[in-house]
Amino acid sequence: MTTATMNKADLMAPTVAQTMQQRSLVIGVLGAIASVVGAVKAPESFYSAYLTVFMLGLGLSLGCMAVLMLYHLVGGAWGTVIRRIMEAGMMTLPLMAVLFVPILLNLARLYAWARPEDLAKDPKLADIAHTYLNFNGTLTRAIIYFALWIGMAFLLNRWSTAQDSAEAKDQSTLRFRALSAPGLVIYSLTISFAVIDWVMSLQARWISTIYGLIFIAGQALAAFCFAVLIESILGKRKPMSEYLKPTEVHDHGKFMLAFVMVWAYFNFSQWLIIWAGNLPEEIPWFMRRMQGGWGTVGVFLAIFHFAVPFALLLSRQFKRRAGSLVWLASWLILMRIVDLWWHIEPSASLHHDTVHVSWTFFAVLAGIGGLWMAYFFRNLRARPLLAVYAPQTLRLLEPSHE
Repeated sequence: MTTATMNKADLMAPTVAQTMQQRSLVIGVLGAIASVVGAVKAPESFYSAYLTVFMLGLGLSLGCMAVLMLYHLVGGAWGTVIRRIMEAGMMTLPLMAVLFVPILLNLARLYAWARPEDLAKDPKLADIAHTYLNFNGTLTRAIIYFALWIGMAFLLNRWSTAQDSAEAKDQSTLRFRALSAPGLVIYSLTISFAVIDWVMSLQARWISTIYGLIFIAGQALAAFCFAVLIESILGKRKPMSEYLKPTEVHDHGKFMLAFVMVWAYFNFSQWLIIWAGNLPEEIPWFMRRMQGGWGTVGVFLAIFHFAVPFALLLSRQFKRRAGSLVWLASWLILMRIVDLWWHIEPSASLHHDTVHVSWTFFAVLAGIGGLWMAYFFRNLRARPLLAVYAPQTLRLLEPSHE
C-alpha cells in the first residue's frame, strides 16, 4: 500500500473486528443479566466488585485518551499505527458515564460517609461528609469530570474524522496539540480528584497525595497493553499487516516497560513515606492490606506486576516479537485487575478481613467488559484504521517505512 493507492476501503478494519464485536456483545448482555441477579441476591459483595470493574473500564478509556494526547504532542510512528485504536477506546467514555449511575445511586452500600449510622459514631467522618463527601458534592463533581473527559474526547475524535477527507490535506494539525497540552493537565487533575471521591474515600480518613498518580500510571500501562492486544489481532490481517512493523511493536514494549517502572515507583514511594512517618492517620490503609491474606496479594503484585515484567521487558528481542509481547500484555491487564481489586475490596467489601472473590465479580467483569469491548469494536469499525489524509499517515505509508 502506498500513498498513491491509498483509500478508505483499503484501510477499514478486517471482518474479525465485527466477529469480536458480536461475541463481546453476547458476553456483555449475559454478564449484565448475571450482574442484575448478583445485585439482588448478593449485594454485600456485588457493589465492591462493580466499583472494581468500573474503575478498570474507566481507566482503560481514560488511558487511551491520555496516550492519544501524548501522541499528538510528541508525534511518532508508534502512535500513528495505534491512533484509531486509542480513539475507539476513549470514545467508550459515554458508556462509562452511564455505568457510573448504579454507583451514584448506591453510595451507602460502598461508603461509610454515605451511611447516617456510621456518621453518628464518628464526628470527624461526619465533618468530612458535611464539607466534601456527600451526595450533592459527589454528583456535581462527577458531572464535571465526565463533561470534561467526554468533551475533550469528542473534539479529538471529530477532528480526527475530518482527516479522512481529502480537504484535510490543507488543514492545520496544530489544534490537536493545542488541546492535548492542557488536556493532559486537565486529565491528571480530574482523575486524581475522581480517585479521591470514588476509591480513596472508601477509607475517608486516610489521605495520600500520590494516590492519583498511581492510578494515572496504571491507566497508561493498561492502554499500551490493550493496544498490543488489539494490534496482535489486527496485525495478522490487512490493512494493519502492511504498515505495522517490528519497530513500532518495539516502541510499544518500551512504553510498557516505562509505565511498569513508574507504577512501581509511585507505589513504593507511597509505602516508604507512610512507613517512615508511622502516623496513626496513615498506617490503617496498609495495615488492612497486610492481614487476612491481603499481604500475600501485595507481594504477588510486587513480583508479577513489576519484577517479572520488568525483567522480561529489558530484552530488546522480546519487545520486538509481537507474539511474545502479547502474552505479557495480557498478563499485565490481569495484574491491573488484581491491583484494583487489592485497592478496593479490603475497604469496600464486608469480607475485607480475608481474601474473598465472589461469583458476582466475574459476572460484573463479563458484563462491563463485554459491553466495553463491543462498544470499542463498534467505534473501531466505523472509520479507517488510519486517518487517511493526516500528514503522519502519509509519512507512515511511504515506501521507506517498509
